[in-house]
Formats: sequence, C-alpha cells, structure tokens
Amino acid sequence: MGKYECTVCGYVYDEAKGIPEASIGPGTAWADVPEDWVCPLCGATKAEFKKQGESNGILKKKPVSVVEASGDMKDLSPLEASALCSNLARGCKMQYKPEAAALFGEVAAYFKGAASPAKDPDIDKLISLLEKDLEEGFPNANAVASEAKDRGAMRALVWSEKVTRILKSLLVRYQKEGEAMLENADINVCTICGFVYIGDIPPEICPVCKVPNWKFEKVEGR
Repeated sequence: MGKYECTVCGYVYDEAKGIPEASIGPGTAWADVPEDWVCPLCGATKAEFKKQGESNGILKKKPVSVVEASGDMKDLSPLEASALCSNLARGCKMQYKPEAAALFGEVAAYFKGAASPAKDPDIDKLISLLEKDLEEGFPNANAVASEAKDRGAMRALVWSEKVTRILKSLLVRYQKEGEAMLENADINVCTICGFVYIGDIPPEICPVCKVPNWKFEKVEGR
C-alpha cells in the first residue's frame, strides 16, 4: 500500500487507511480513487499528488542567466502592470512601509482603470503558461536562488509554486465542471501568499503559508 502527497498543501492519502468519511474505504488503491475527487484540505485535483518516495520526474535545468532571461521580456499590458504594482503594494505593507504601499496601490489602481476587459480568455493557454512556469520557470528560479543562498527568495518561491499549482488545478476543474463549480460557492484568497480556495468557509489555516483564515479575503463582484 502506498501513500500519495498533495504538492500544494502536503495532505497525504494513505491507501491502507482510505478516507471512510468520504466513502473511500481502507485498502482503496490510488488508481481507484474517483477522478473528480479533490484534496480535502486545499481542493487540488488528483493530478497534483505524487507518490511518496518517487521523483516528480522533472529534470533539473541549467539556470538561465539574468542577461539571457531579459531577452524574453516584453512590455507589460495595463492589467499586468496593475497586478505587479498591487503585489508590490502588498509586499511593502508586509514590510511595514505604508507610504510605499499606498503609492504602489495608486499606480495599480491607475493601470487597472486603463486596462481593457479580457476578450474570450483562453483557459488552455493559461494552463499551458502555468505548466511552463512549473516545468521551467520555478526549477530555474530555485536554482538561481539556491546558488545565491537567498533564503528569502527560496521561501517565496516555495509559496509561489504551490499557489501556481492550485491555480492550475482550479482551471483544470473549471474546464470539466464549468460554472457549476462556482455555484453557491465563495472564492477566498489568502492575502499573504495568494492561495485560492473555492468554498464557503476557507480552511482554519492556509494550506500554503499557514496563517489563520481571518487573513483570507472573499472575492466580490463576480
């Protein structure tokens, strides 16, 4: 009997124990767990689990230098600039820099007001971009941060990778379930790490950064 661990929150499914409260009896093999089952802690799909003791199969890539990476840079759209400045505002707030946080917040609001609504968003493209980040971006960034012994960057990357995994998982679920996935359910976002939870009451503790759920914000205006 094997054990399978969620790469987002660390929840472990033990084939020997099953999950009786979810009608998954002891001895149920991972392959026999329903495909629409999701992690009871964070809501990740089965695809985000890996068997304990096995490699995730992703080859480590040689770090890309800053000079080489800059060749792929492009002008940010107003919406991207708004998101970037919003994140910078949150970062400054966490570092007790209220004046800088307020200024970044103003810039974020300006770019958000200048942004055009998204037209026909392509979920497949979004998922492919997330997969590229998981397969290439994060291994590269982790290698660079590790080489520089930047513990702060490595910690931020751990959180960011887990949040990216849950976003991918939610998009995959939305592809299959459509609007039914969101019916009578709230969308809650952790204000510290960005973890997204679909459901009326978020977990007591954020599955990613472990802060209490009063630090979650409900997305309004859907």
